[in-house]
Amino acid sequence: MPPVKKRASRKNLVKTNKSAKTRAAALPVWDLSDLVPAPAARHIAAGLAAAGKKAAAFQAKYENKTARLSAAAFGKAFADYESICEGLGRLGSYVSLDRQTRLDDPAAGQLYQSVSETINDISARLVFFRLEINRAAEATVKTWLKHKDVARYRPVLTQIRAFRPYQLPDEVEKILHDRDVTGASAWMRMFDETSARLRFPFRGKELTETEIFHHLLSHDAAARREAHASIGRVMKDNAGTFGLILNTLAKEKEVDERQRGFKSIMASRNLDNQVEDEVVEALTKAVRQSHKRLSHRYYRLKAKWLGKAQLDIWDRNAPLPFAAKRKITWPQAQKVVLDAYGMFHPQMARTGARFFENSWIDAQPRAGKDSGAFSASTVPAAHPYILMNFKGGLDDVMTLAHELGHGVHQVLAADQGYFMADTPLTLAETASVFGEMLVFQSLLAAETDPVARRALLARKVEDMLNTVVRQVAFHDFECEFHTRRKKGELTPQQTGEIWMRIMRQSLGPAFRFDDHYRYFWAYISHFYHSPFYVYAYAFGDCLVNALYMAYRDSEKKGDKSFADKYIALLAAGGTKHHRDLLRPFGLNAADPAFWRRGLALIESFIDQLESGENAVTLDGKRARRDSVTSRRRATS
Repeated sequence: MPPVKKRASRKNLVKTNKSAKTRAAALPVWDLSDLVPAPAARHIAAGLAAAGKKAAAFQAKYENKTARLSAAAFGKAFADYESICEGLGRLGSYVSLDRQTRLDDPAAGQLYQSVSETINDISARLVFFRLEINRAAEATVKTWLKHKDVARYRPVLTQIRAFRPYQLPDEVEKILHDRDVTGASAWMRMFDETSARLRFPFRGKELTETEIFHHLLSHDAAARREAHASIGRVMKDNAGTFGLILNTLAKEKEVDERQRGFKSIMASRNLDNQVEDEVVEALTKAVRQSHKRLSHRYYRLKAKWLGKAQLDIWDRNAPLPFAAKRKITWPQAQKVVLDAYGMFHPQMARTGARFFENSWIDAQPRAGKDSGAFSASTVPAAHPYILMNFKGGLDDVMTLAHELGHGVHQVLAADQGYFMADTPLTLAETASVFGEMLVFQSLLAAETDPVARRALLARKVEDMLNTVVRQVAFHDFECEFHTRRKKGELTPQQTGEIWMRIMRQSLGPAFRFDDHYRYFWAYISHFYHSPFYVYAYAFGDCLVNALYMAYRDSEKKGDKSFADKYIALLAAGGTKHHRDLLRPFGLNAADPAFWRRGLALIESFIDQLESGENAVTLDGKRARRDSVTSRRRATS
């Protein structure tokens, strides 16, 4: 059956006399039938059966023969391999997304697990292909790459063979593949489902994780304090479970990478991200060295604005006293984001509009739904899906801008195919952070009230600190946790000690910490799902800062080509290394000055806040209505 396209009524969404519950119900909910039509169970079963037959035929045709294939035959084999993987990816995406809105529903968990196990069994038939590609001689691979049908796969073949030195014997690789669904994946599922079941007491109610964290943004200091205490108590009560999961995942990672011969805890992530160790070290070192100039300095300002000698930790994301208390409707948020995108390049707005027109977004908060936000790329043959929890604040508008940036990137890169549409994590945040930059500058250009402009700038600085300083602090926490885990399991108390020390270093003396905060490490999903992912946010923010300054420089010179080059960067997907993508803009991430330049932008914003200037643009001039720039929704 054709996909059912649902569109919310603008009239219904903008009415102001509805209850909060009714307004939430009017927010969009995604339609997953583009991935798997109804009845989903029947189509999933048929899809798995067909994929199983294709995988078996592929194995029978090519196993133990890959290295002897002609270039044309290898090109055909690799295209068939990609097609089978994409078919499995479509089914896996459906059950994963279905589960993200029903984390408290055992039926959704059961469907996810059973389909994941079947996909794992089917894909086990394909493991040999990558192993045999890596066993092929360099001369053979060079011969293959001379054929046009193989040449287009050069980026993915290069990345496959980058792991060649770390490949284990075939029998071991196949065993590890078979055990995946009962190893790390099972522990991640346990984290997700445990988190979804948590309820946080707050003023006579039992709140979900999304609801309780929203109170940390309250204008009411007492509400922030109570919410913070409730989170701390619940996380402490569950710290044993979360600690067990984190310790187990870290140990599994350590054992796997030690057996493969990786020399450091970061090596496999950096290799997967196609980024050199020294580039990551230059970034994280530059951020650590900036603490006093950035986070320590800004939070002293914030304490002064809030009339306190020292901030309590629950004041970190507190609204500023001079910030407007305004609610934003879903249609208003849509217009703000798409208008800002369109001012930069019409193709960004056209692509972004498709998400609203075709039920590709799930924005309605509800029990059992993932409390975070993401854009799932799914498969190029379908389209991405965005999940978020819209509450009507400016933060939610920026979250929408961020995730829609991901979505636009994923749509534009889809022509690269299943294996090459996705970028490494270091570049995955480029479009999302740039999307926020566009919306921030658009709002700033439209604001004429000096106090409101100051509030926007302060909010922007907080977002950048959350994206850069806080995410590198998360990275440092992971580095120390994983390093110490090699010597033995860490207790929740020991984990909390690492957390508190690193948070104090990054946030600075402007804050007063309490024991409740000692357990906040437990809810950070990236620690469980994607170890060492977090530095990618800082990478993306600083990269975007440098990109934006290059854009302003090109505008001053009368060069109008930047936006088209940026669209080409997005459309390239994962086909190019970061140095090749940045070269047209005159940027080089291997140069330490690149990171200092990105951090200098944040520092200049704080300079303006300290000096009381309200003309807050990158070139020091009053904002124009055609200017464009930034932000990232960071983990709370």
